Amino acid sequence: MSELLLELFSEEIPARMQKRASEDLSKLVTDALKAAGVESTSARAFATPRRLTLVIDGLPDKTPDIKEERKGPKVGAPQQAIDGFLRGAGLTSIDQATVQDDKKGAFYLAVTEKPGRATADLIAEIVPDVIRNFPWPKSMRWGTGTLRWVRPLHSILCILGGKVVPFELEGISSGSMTCGHRFMAPDGFNVTSFAEYEAKLKEAKVILDSKARADEIRDVALFLAQEAGLHLFEDEALLHEVAGLVEWPVPLMGKIDEEFMSVPQEVLTSTMRANQKYFALTDADGKLAPRFIVVANIAAHDGGEAIVNGNERVLRARFSDARFLWDQDKKHTLTSRLPKLKEVVFHAKLGSVHDKAMRIGKLARELAAYVPGADAKKAEEAGKLAKADLTSGMVGEFPELQGLMGAYYAREDGLGDEIADAIAEHYSPLGPTDAVPASALGKVVALADKLDTLVGFWSIDEKPTGSKDPFALRRAALGVIRIILDAGLRIDLTNVLSKHGDEFGQKDWAISLFSLLDFFGDRLKVSLRDSGMRFDLVDAVFLTGISGEIEMPGMKNSRDLVLIVKRVEALSAFLATDDGANLLAGYKRAANLLKAEEKKGDNFDGAPTRGELPQEQALYDAIAKASAEAAAAVKAEDFAAAMGALAQLRAPVDAFFDGVKVNEDGFRDNRLKLLAQIRASLHTVADFSKVEG
Repeated sequence: MSELLLELFSEEIPARMQKRASEDLSKLVTDALKAAGVESTSARAFATPRRLTLVIDGLPDKTPDIKEERKGPKVGAPQQAIDGFLRGAGLTSIDQATVQDDKKGAFYLAVTEKPGRATADLIAEIVPDVIRNFPWPKSMRWGTGTLRWVRPLHSILCILGGKVVPFELEGISSGSMTCGHRFMAPDGFNVTSFAEYEAKLKEAKVILDSKARADEIRDVALFLAQEAGLHLFEDEALLHEVAGLVEWPVPLMGKIDEEFMSVPQEVLTSTMRANQKYFALTDADGKLAPRFIVVANIAAHDGGEAIVNGNERVLRARFSDARFLWDQDKKHTLTSRLPKLKEVVFHAKLGSVHDKAMRIGKLARELAAYVPGADAKKAEEAGKLAKADLTSGMVGEFPELQGLMGAYYAREDGLGDEIADAIAEHYSPLGPTDAVPASALGKVVALADKLDTLVGFWSIDEKPTGSKDPFALRRAALGVIRIILDAGLRIDLTNVLSKHGDEFGQKDWAISLFSLLDFFGDRLKVSLRDSGMRFDLVDAVFLTGISGEIEMPGMKNSRDLVLIVKRVEALSAFLATDDGANLLAGYKRAANLLKAEEKKGDNFDGAPTRGELPQEQALYDAIAKASAEAAAAVKAEDFAAAMGALAQLRAPVDAFFDGVKVNEDGFRDNRLKLLAQIRASLHTVADFSKVEG
C-alpha cells in the first residue's frame, strides 16, 4: 500500500477560497480513484496562502483486475447474430466463447479479463484533469497558456510511494520539489513522503495546517493581551481569515493614539477588522483599549518593531478618516437628515426610504399598544428616525454600522436612551443566532420595519420563489415570529396586516393578505420544527387559504402566534396519549364517512336527536358535555383542559362505531348528524383533518 502526496503550488490564494478549495481537491481526486475501483484508507487536505496539499493513504500499487461476462445469442443462432456478438465482445472466433445453459437452452458467453493498471498511471491521468476542471469561483489565465487557475500555478508535486508520478500540464512537469516561506526560506527542497514534507515545510517557516496556524495566532494573541492586562476581542471569522493570509503567523501588539478613542468603538473595530484585519483588545470593563493585534507573515530581525510602526501609521490614517466622518456627521441632526431619505430609493414600486420611514413610524405607533412598556409617541419618533443614518458619511463608509450609528447620533441629539436603543436594535434579529431586541421600543420598531417590508413586497407581488429571496423576506418573517414569541406579544396579525395594507393602495389586498398570512404559517413551521414540533399540527391550528375553512369557535382567521403555539403544544401532548391517538382515529373515521355522503350534496349540520340505541344516547350526551367544557377552556386559553375535555369522547366514540350501523335505513340522517357533531367538537381546538396519522 502506498501514500500519495500532491501539492499544487501557486501565487497567493484568497483566504476566503482556501477551505472550499482543499475540500474540492480531496473530493475530486478520491472520487476519480473510486470510479476506477481504487479505495484508500484516508485522505487529508490542507491549504496555505500559496499551496493546496492532498495526502491519501493506503493506495494499492495497481487497480483491480476486471472480469467481464457478456451474454450472447443462443447456440444455433443465425451467423449474423453471432458475428455481431463477436464484434461487441472483442472476440475473433466463436471458439473463444463458452457455452452455458439456462431454462431457455444453451447460449454463448464471452468472458474477458482486463488486468489492472499501475495506480501511478491512473493518477497521472486524474490529476491533470482535476486541475483543468477545478471549480474555482474565479480564475485567471497568464502568459500564453490556456490553463485557468485562481492565481498563476508554478509547480506540481506528485509522489506515490516515494516516487514521482510523471506527467506534464501546460509546460509544468510534476516533480518532488516544493518551496518554503516566500521570504524566510524561499529555496526549493525535495521530499519523498508526507511526514518529510510537513517537517521540512515547518523548518522552512510554513505551518501547513490552517487550524494549527489559527491556534498559534490565538494563543500568542491571548498571551500578548494578558501580558498587557487586556482581553482579546474574540472573532472566529477574522481569526480563520487571517490564518489564510499567512504561512508563518507572528502576532504583534500595536498602539492606538488616545485622540481617536472618542470615536464610537464600533467604528474603530470595523475599521480595524474590515480594512486592516487587526484584532481589537478590550479592558476589564469591556471597553475598547488603545491597543491592537496585527499578525505578520515573517519573524523580523528587529522583533517586529518596524512592522508595528508601519501598521500604526496606516491605522492612524484610517482612524483620522473615521474621526473626520464622525465629526462631520455630528453637525447634522437625525431629524434634519430625513428629507435626504427622499433621494434614496427603497424599491422602484414602493417609493423612497423616506416613504418607508414614515410608514414605519405610523405602524410603530399602533404596535406600541401591544408591547408592555412601549410609549406610542416615542415609538413613532424612533420609527421615523430609524433609517436616517443611511445618509450619514459613516454609514456610507461602513454599511454594517447602520442602526448603531443612528443610536449614537440620537444620543448626540439628546433624544434619550430609549429612542437611541430602539434605532440600534431595529434591524435585529439579523439571523437565527442573533439576539432579538432587548428594549420594549426596540421590539416595536423592529416589528414595524419588518412588517412594513413584508406587506410592501406582498402588495406588489414580489414574493420569495424557490430558493430565491433577494429581499430577505423569509428572514424578516422569522424575525417577526421570534420577537413575538420571545416576548409573548398578543398581536393579531390579521388585523395589523390588514390595516397596514391600506398604506400601499392595493385594490385586492385581501387576497394578498391571506397569502402573506400563509407565508407566516410556513415560517412558523420552520421555527417550531427546530423545537421538535410537527408541521401538520401547526397546519391544524394556523388556518390557511381564504376558502374552504371550517368554522371553529374563537379560531376563524386567528393569527395570534402566541396562542397558536400554545394550541400546538397542547395538541402535541394530547395526541401523544392513548386517548388522543384513539380519538384521532375515531375522528378520521367519522370525517371520512361524512365526506363521502357530503359529496352527494347532503348536509348534516343540523342538530341531531339522542337516538334510539344506548350508544347513540351516550355519545350525544358526551358530545354536549365535552363541547361545552372544551369551548369554555378555549375561551380561557387553557388548551390542556380543552384537550382533557375532548378526551372524554374517546370511549363513547369507540362504543358508537363498535355497536351502531351508521347507514341503517331510517336512522342514517340522525347518526350522520351525530358524526358531524363529533367533528365540530374537535374543531373547537384544532382542525383535526390536517393532522396526519
